[in-house]
Amino acid sequence: MGVYAITGGSSGIGAKTVELLKKNGHQVVNIDLKKCDIQANLATPEGRQTAIDALHQMHPEGLDGLICSAGVSGACGNLGLIISLNFFGTISIVKGVYDLLKKKGGTCVVTTSNTISQGAARMDIADLLNNNNDDEQRILNLVSRMDGTNLSVGNSIYVATKYAVARWMRRHSATYAANGVRINAVAPGNVNTAMTATMSSNAKSALNALPIPTKYGRETLMEPEEIASVIVFLSSEDARGVNGNVMFVDGGTDALLNTEKVY
Repeated sequence: MGVYAITGGSSGIGAKTVELLKKNGHQVVNIDLKKCDIQANLATPEGRQTAIDALHQMHPEGLDGLICSAGVSGACGNLGLIISLNFFGTISIVKGVYDLLKKKGGTCVVTTSNTISQGAARMDIADLLNNNNDDEQRILNLVSRMDGTNLSVGNSIYVATKYAVARWMRRHSATYAANGVRINAVAPGNVNTAMTATMSSNAKSALNALPIPTKYGRETLMEPEEIASVIVFLSSEDARGVNGNVMFVDGGTDALLNTEKVY
């Protein structure tokens, strides 16, 4: 069986992914702030390096898979945290353990969001993230001038980070695959997790306004296992022909909102 590393595996989608991987007989290394194997704050450069160094020390033979699930919502009230964790906390870990993935021809799955197709992203921020991702502090300085208490601002930054992650994955997918490492993304819809449970009433109302076709007639969100099972599939040999793909796992919400969009 394989060795998988996951960020944000202590709760929500990440925790369910850990459970499913272990059920399939894999060894899983969880990187998180608590209840984890490697304790690291991925919102900081120092924390990311701690995680990268620990993985190299624990598994110098390589990794069969890396899953990046750590993130915060646009309602967290901290725009800098959204930038640092959702985007830099993802791509830094992927780049940092790419050599371990190459050793075993491993796979990588990053987490985006189905909101990336709904037009809410601050595309200037997404462009900065993709084209200046060696200058984290400059981008943090820029967003620090914005109103983090405004939910619409927080959401636009959140979507920008998820858009940038998806685009970063696409840009690197061909080169990675040519070197034996498949990389894909999942784009979850609204999921019943601790993140959504702590949202404000306004934020929850916005969630309920987006219909989930597979939940038609029920005021309910998707369950973490619905997303985790797709992550496990993309991480497996069964998905060996899938690379550079953004897979929407949202019960059909994206298809409903973008009926004519097939690519």
